[in-house]
Amino acid sequence: MRKQRLIVVGTLANNPYAGMAWMHMQIAVGLRRLGHEVYYFETTSQWPYDPLRQMHVNDSDYAAPYLTRVAEAFGMKGRWAYRRSYSDKGWLGMARAEAETLLAEADAVLNVAGATKFAEEGLKVGRLVYFGTDPVGDEIAVSHGERKWLLEEHDDFVTYGEKIGDPDCPIPPLPRLRARTRQPVLLDLWEGAPPPGEAYTTVANWRQRGEIEFCGEVYYWSKDREFLKFIDLPRRIAPPVEIALGLAGLDAESRSLLETKGWRLADAHAFTLDPWRYRDYLWASRGEFTVAKDQNVRLRSGWFSERSACYLAAGRPVITQDTGFGDRLPTGEGLFAFNTLEEIVAAVEAIESDYPRHARAAREIAKEYFSAERVLEALLRALGLS
Repeated sequence: MRKQRLIVVGTLANNPYAGMAWMHMQIAVGLRRLGHEVYYFETTSQWPYDPLRQMHVNDSDYAAPYLTRVAEAFGMKGRWAYRRSYSDKGWLGMARAEAETLLAEADAVLNVAGATKFAEEGLKVGRLVYFGTDPVGDEIAVSHGERKWLLEEHDDFVTYGEKIGDPDCPIPPLPRLRARTRQPVLLDLWEGAPPPGEAYTTVANWRQRGEIEFCGEVYYWSKDREFLKFIDLPRRIAPPVEIALGLAGLDAESRSLLETKGWRLADAHAFTLDPWRYRDYLWASRGEFTVAKDQNVRLRSGWFSERSACYLAAGRPVITQDTGFGDRLPTGEGLFAFNTLEEIVAAVEAIESDYPRHARAAREIAKEYFSAERVLEALLRALGLS
């Protein structure tokens, strides 16, 4: 296998929460473990979010030190660059000449979720691969003749929508789609979990905008619509069910409803600013119960959550809403897909009847299907880079 020079371009510092740190670093570090020369770049023109000031800001005062800490924690010290594309175009972490040469001469640049419009930023880049982590939105926009820059700038496309192209998934594939892949997980970083806690948990945003119209139907982004379908779950099962949310932004009516129905609420901001505290929260869980976006559920994209893959890697069983992922992943032991409240109850009862067996099964699914080395090696083969 020829050693490749690869750059992962993303937004972990502009959106400085632990889930984003794990998503990007597990890609970059996974590629390094395969023996490649790998860098992480951040070049987006969007203002970064500063969680201390609780606003988007036109400076890198929080973003740059945060990226420094994350990169060092994941063994990427000296292998990152941050460009203030939104202001003075200055480079941090790496000199401008070195960074721009790497972009232009890399064997491939993986543009995670289309993080940067390189032509708009005046940056020359070699082979540019769109690395789609949230299927549906871009595919439908492109099919409507929108977001033309995606097609104009990218040489290849890959997606986490594993069922795109299947007969029961109407989402139109992006042109030049080279691979349907899934979230890579650094398994060793999720080993060593303490004994599980008592609650099934998840980390989520409650209400977000992002409706899409497709073929005369409206499809929704916000997860509150899906959680509300199963609002009576805590009264139907013995173990507690907990959602970690940004409680400061949760409206009083929603909070009252959730608490009245028996849901435990945790403050996500208390631990999501640090990747390792986030891992501790998942480790302290009994398993994950979560929902998916309506867009992925009704359109059967096959999308699976990176966070859920991390629960599995920690040996925590996962119960998650059906997006069609069962066509690619084994379910019924360690991992359960549901469409109804009754199916959730049955999944909890199955897990609790033999928790150790289901915990082992969860870990085995992670090893077989989400190992960063396996997932990324297959992706590079699909791209002709191995």
